Amino acid sequence: MPIDPRHLLARSFPVIEQAYSQRDTQLYALGLGMGSDPLDEGQLGYVYEGQNGQSLRAMPTMANVLAYPGFWARDSDTGITWQKLLHAEQEIHLHARLPASGKVKGATRITGLWDRGPDKGAFLQQTRDITDATTGKLLASVVQLSLLRADGGFGSGGTPGVAPAAHVMPEGAPDHICDLTTPGQLALIYRLSGDLNPLHADPAVAAAAGFERPILHGMALMGVAAHAVLRTVLGYDDARFAGMRVRFTAPAWPGDTLRTEMWVQGSTVSLRTTAMERGVVVLNNARVDIR
Repeated sequence: MPIDPRHLLARSFPVIEQAYSQRDTQLYALGLGMGSDPLDEGQLGYVYEGQNGQSLRAMPTMANVLAYPGFWARDSDTGITWQKLLHAEQEIHLHARLPASGKVKGATRITGLWDRGPDKGAFLQQTRDITDATTGKLLASVVQLSLLRADGGFGSGGTPGVAPAAHVMPEGAPDHICDLTTPGQLALIYRLSGDLNPLHADPAVAAAAGFERPILHGMALMGVAAHAVLRTVLGYDDARFAGMRVRFTAPAWPGDTLRTEMWVQGSTVSLRTTAMERGVVVLNNARVDIR
């Protein structure tokens, strides 16, 4: 059935509760390639708990995988042609530092639905607030923008106006460049943090989707770019990492060398990431907000 915009905007989601351990936090960071240099103490802080067991830090982008509601677009009540859904943008806002272990709750809601016309699809925005399950403290908000390629033309009932405009990139040469080489098994590690889509593991599934090999998760790509900013601009001080927004422009492959160019303007770091071996821009119109 076609989508009903009023129904979709009013759709309710169960609150997801998730307990996670230091091991989960370490596994997530390893799935971004952290710890590739065992002598780099900055990286080590995200993959090693230290001798007292208290020094482990969570990567800010770990908010993407906490209390995730799953691929709900496949549910029959949505009317979404989920096979033609594309993940367009991802955004996180950190209201507090993520603890290295704990229990959280995630409350998801639809916060935007913009019709682009019968031949152009529609943009759907969902927002998830992540709170500490014990104290109720708001830790992070995660905003996802999806392009529903086959579900435009529904007319009235959507969100007024247009979807949020892309972040405008600065002109001129970047202030910083960081190259991070990803290991060939990166997607196989990252999927253990919850995204088990076989597109990222099974060569046959990837080939059926038109790719010559399994591709890297978009969320892992976002995390690698966040690592570049932490390493190059913030000296691995995640307390200064206030938020991030990225636009996905092409798939990255495990094994790619990912070059992130950065432009620093006050509290904003604009960035673009390129898969160097193929000369393909995989993230663009991206930004990190710093404190």
